[in-house]
Amino acid sequence: MTHRLLSPALREFAEAAEYHESQQPGLGADFLHEVGTGIERILRHPEAWMKLSPHTRRCRTHRFPHGVIYQIRGEEVLIVSAMDLRRHPDSWRDNL
Repeated sequence: MTHRLLSPALREFAEAAEYHESQQPGLGADFLHEVGTGIERILRHPEAWMKLSPHTRRCRTHRFPHGVIYQIRGEEVLIVSAMDLRRHPDSWRDNL
């Protein structure tokens, strides 16, 4: 299975990493590593995570208040958002 990130998701990952790095040196890299691990888990078990809608799922990070929002499209996982889970639950929809 392959994956692709939407441009808004890339921006969200970068902004979140920058924020965490500003809070503590090294935390931005830790965040990106955590997200990467989440994407690896998604690719191994794409249907294991919570459904947000009929075609969209969320995989939560363990250490940060973020979720990787994605859709399964055939043999591709489309990463829609790096959602801050403290935001409105439907905020990821703006990325589509």
